[in-house]
This record gives sequence, C-alpha cells and structure tokens, in this order.
Amino acid sequence: MSYSVVWFKRDLRTQDHAALQQALQAGPVLCLYCIEPTLWAQADASTQHYQFLLECLRDTWVQLKRQGVRLPWLAAPVPRAAALGLTQPDKPLRQRGGTHQAREVLQSFLMHRSARYRGGISSPLSASEACSRLSPYLALGCLSVREVAQAAQQAQARSSAERQHHQAGLRAFVSRLHWHCHFIQKLESEPGIEFCNMHRGYDGLREPQHNPAHLAALMEGRTGWPLVDACVAMLRDTGWLNFRMRAMLVSVAAYPLWLHWRPVGVWLAQEFLDYEPGIHWSQLQMQSGTTGINVARIYNPIKQARDQDPQGHFVRRWLPALRKVPDAWLLEPWRMPLEMQARLGLRVDGPVPDIAQPLVDLDRATRIAKQRLFALRAQPEVRAAKADIVQKHGSRTFRTAHGPTLRPGPAPAQLELL
Repeated sequence: MSYSVVWFKRDLRTQDHAALQQALQAGPVLCLYCIEPTLWAQADASTQHYQFLLECLRDTWVQLKRQGVRLPWLAAPVPRAAALGLTQPDKPLRQRGGTHQAREVLQSFLMHRSARYRGGISSPLSASEACSRLSPYLALGCLSVREVAQAAQQAQARSSAERQHHQAGLRAFVSRLHWHCHFIQKLESEPGIEFCNMHRGYDGLREPQHNPAHLAALMEGRTGWPLVDACVAMLRDTGWLNFRMRAMLVSVAAYPLWLHWRPVGVWLAQEFLDYEPGIHWSQLQMQSGTTGINVARIYNPIKQARDQDPQGHFVRRWLPALRKVPDAWLLEPWRMPLEMQARLGLRVDGPVPDIAQPLVDLDRATRIAKQRLFALRAQPEVRAAKADIVQKHGSRTFRTAHGPTLRPGPAPAQLELL
C-alpha cells in the first residue's frame, strides 16, 4: 500500500493543517517528524525547547488516534537532550507543550483573562495572567494564527455589552496577531538580520567596546538594578517574561551596558520558551537601535521599577535577598547606609555580596550611549540608506473584512507578546 508522507516541522497540529488535509483526501497518510541534530546544535537551541517539542509531538499523535483516522507514523528512539548537546537544565515552571494545553490556555484567555489584557500586559505583576500566554504554542504551530484570530473574533461577537473590558482586550489582542506574521516575513525576506545589522551603517557601533564581563553579569542576574535582576531570575525558572520587561532587558544591555545585540539575542533565544526567530531578531535590533528606521526606546530600569512594581512585590518574589530591604531603599539598595546593611545582615560589596553593585553609573552610561547612537544616525550616509530599509521592511496598510490592519511606515517598537 502506498502512502502520502506529511513531514511535520513547526505546524504540530491536526486541525487547520492544509498539507495534512490534502494528503488525507488522497488516501493513507504516513506522518513524519525528523529530529535533526544539526538544528539542535545551533546556538539558539536549549533543553526547554526540546522538551516542549517532545510534549507537543506526543500530544499530536494522541490527536491523530482520536480522530478516527489511522495515521501511522515512523517511530524511532527519541534521543535524550544531552545526546543532542543540550546541557542546560529544563525550566521547572515553564508552560507545557501540546495542542490540548494550548486550547485550555486559549479558552481561559477568551473567557476570563482578556478583560485584563489592556492595561495589564506591561507590569510583571499582572502580565502573567493578562497576556494570552499563547506565544509558545504559536511558535510551534500547536494552534494556527487563523484559528486563534477566528476564536477571538467569535468571542468578541458573543461578548455582551456589559463585558466592555473583554471586548476591548480581545480587539487589542487581534490587532497584534497581524504583527506576528509581519515580523516573521521580515526574517524570511532578509535572513541576514539574525546575524548582521539591518542597517549596515551601524556596523562597528558597539563591537569595539563589547564587554564580556557585562554580558556575564546580565546573564547571571547581577547587574545591580533590582528589576533587571528579578526579570532574569523569573526568566531562568519560567522561560517567559512580558514584552515590557523583555524590552527593558534589551535596552539595558544595548545602552548603559553597551552590548551588541547578537550575543544578548543568543542568550535570550535560549531563555525564551516562545522563541520565534522572525520576531526575536527584529525586536533585538529594534530595541538596540540598529534598524535605522525605528525610534530608539531606552528604558530606565529604576523608573520602570517605580512605574511597574511600585511596592516591590515582583522584585521581592524573585530576589529573596531584597525581602529584608525597606521600601525606601528597594529601588537602589546599594545606597543603603552601612549601619542599615549590618542591621539587616546584608552585604552590598565584597567578594560575594548579597546585593550587587550596579555595573555602571546608569545616568552617565545612558547619556554616552545616546550620544554615540544619535551622532551616527546624523551622518549623511547613514540617513541616506534609511529609505531602502523602509521600502523593504516597513509595514503597509491593507484592508480586510474587519478594516485596516497595519498602518504604513515602520512597525512599532512596542510589539507586545501575545
């Protein structure tokens, strides 16, 4: 008996799957997924990605059996993560993979959590519930963007007038779904932006001053700025952060620490469970100011802590050493008087401090970074090359049954995670 072969790659689902549907219409189907060692040897791969993938695959085969259609698949021993060179520990609090999990998350968002979407996705205190949390499932195709968009639109249509917060949240969510494919297309159109500046006039801007010690401190969560280090601690355990906090991490790396976006991006690609290359590398460059077409978004981590975690609940949850620190010193604990440090039993200096000193003077380092960036932007040859980038990567307005979806000009730097 002959079979059609459906090679699963990222669309790990059985519904809204054009290739699978077409194959089923032609007769018996053999489903195949290839674990490629060279793919898992790439710098952006990690253990959590592999374990999440295996969970998605197991769930996909279960779905195939439940649909009443015999879909055999080639079974072979699945290599352990370590056999593929993946040595990082899995993340204990990450989301679990599979379409069943994805649909549960989708329904909880549509029915309840979407009411907090607008206004709740910026603060790390509320974003874990206010965001849809669908991004890992969209990255591997456990759900299609079309299915999610249609479900959100239907939920919006069913929502009563009294549930205005739900309707507003769903409208905002659907509008951001359009940006998902827009950014993936950027990388498809120019794969080199994973490795090179989108605007080549920015080559050499940061490379000569790259400081490996600063990168190591950022990755280990010891920059000295409490909100930054708390975000790294959360990311280490969960594989997820809301977009505002991701943007702040990249901004701190790119400006006061003056790090090149590529090594920072490789680290974050491993840390983000929902790593989607098209979105990831475009955002790294946008936040680092190397696209040449986006306004530089430079986040002050102390101001962000004041705005997004004013009582310090998030910082204290993820940085146990700061639980003893009074509110008055929480944003800048390194300024505590020595007698208070002694009374609290904390050390801010020394070889093994309980609280890290900031790596640089924030105001001065940020000011110098701005001067370097804007001086380069003002050069005639750099300004002249901007038009070509806008033509290639700028968004365009188009109309659907629901109205215009993208505005003309460069895509916004504030692409909130779904």
